[in-house]
Amino acid sequence: MIIYCVRHGESCYNAEGRLQGQSSTPLGLRQADALADALRDKPIKAIYASPLPRAAQTAEPIARAHGLPVVDDARLMEINVGIFQDALHREIADRFPAESAAWRASDPDYRIPGGESRRDLMIRGRAAFEAIRAAGHDQVVVVSHGGLFAAVFKALLDVPAERNPFPLYNASISQLVWGGEPKLLTLNEVDHLRAAGCELISTRGDFF
Repeated sequence: MIIYCVRHGESCYNAEGRLQGQSSTPLGLRQADALADALRDKPIKAIYASPLPRAAQTAEPIARAHGLPVVDDARLMEINVGIFQDALHREIADRFPAESAAWRASDPDYRIPGGESRRDLMIRGRAAFEAIRAAGHDQVVVVSHGGLFAAVFKALLDVPAERNPFPLYNASISQLVWGGEPKLLTLNEVDHLRAAGCELISTRGDFF
């Protein structure tokens, strides 16, 4: 099985450097169209997406290109960042000094007040991917979020939960091959964005 892991296109919050978490933020669609073109010739059998608008809107052009519905799965949503939600990255330490320090210490079990921990995200993300694999399709697209994909890759590849080595570009494609042991075949493919003249926007590891 090949899973094309597509991070959503750049949203206004990405451009502002603001923590989105599970906020319903709008999306610029140029990157989504570039993704649809990149995946057009792949024998995709199913498309799954986070129901948050920035992921759902990224999935729509891909789904149209293949004549497939988008299957929503709330387990594919980004981490719930609780009290940090909608705050600018640069202001978190000033507004929430104790909580920010605890989060940046990278304890995978630290749960943001009102939100989730890194391990919470790994557990629900893995459950979503296991359900997708159980559906039995040869090739599928999953449109989700940088933090969710990073958590899933750690969970499936046995990367220690306290490590965070997977910052992903907006509208990047990473290919996960899952036959026996899951393997990450490619990470952060962005040639389709360069060809379309799209700016590359990365998480740069500034939160996860």
